[in-house]
Amino acid sequence: MQLFVGLGNPGAKYARNRHNIGFMAVDRIAEDHGFGPWRSKFRAEVAEGRLGGEKVILLKPQTYMNLSGQSVGEAMRFYKLAAEDVTVFHDELDLAPGKVRVKQGGGHAGHNGLRSIHAHIGEAYRRVRLGIGHPGHKDLVSAYVLHDFAKADEDWLDDLMRGVSDGAPHLAEGDQSRFQNAVAQRMAPARQQAAPAEPAPGDATPERAQQAPDTRTPLQKLVDRFR
Repeated sequence: MQLFVGLGNPGAKYARNRHNIGFMAVDRIAEDHGFGPWRSKFRAEVAEGRLGGEKVILLKPQTYMNLSGQSVGEAMRFYKLAAEDVTVFHDELDLAPGKVRVKQGGGHAGHNGLRSIHAHIGEAYRRVRLGIGHPGHKDLVSAYVLHDFAKADEDWLDDLMRGVSDGAPHLAEGDQSRFQNAVAQRMAPARQQAAPAEPAPGDATPERAQQAPDTRTPLQKLVDRFR
């Protein structure tokens, strides 16, 4: 059994915030993979289902970001899981929008949700870092992450969520490379359409089709040749 945790803040007011991209990711997984209904437990919203051959619990802490570890710790102890069985989906300022990286263990890099999880279960859990970009200065970070995604972000954000959902079974099976590939396939730019084929000899091109037929007599053609 595994625990997939999406980080965010509860309530409609925060639903489209950049800080809530973790919630968005597990919501998409639940929808696409037929998970059971969300229910309240462990001071969180919880849904159960399967990804490939793995049973997975999806969890969205309702404690607000800074206290996320309380909910994660309760769920982990209830299901008798180790920190290595936990995967956390969260926003990442240090990655360009739409970029995704998977990391096992390490520091929290100042992310308040991860800081709280560190305090409750240690650092050995896996993280899926979902890039949202950086506003350019640390003083702008708080307002930036608590602001909704712009309309211009909607296309890449939808592709990213589809890719995360496509790759979720691979992630549950421990195949991080195939997970990353699934995301990359969704995020890849559309291939350029192939150039139109050259017309076969004798085919009428548009230019040829538009030329008027030559109605000159043989004598006129000869005269014109020597003009």
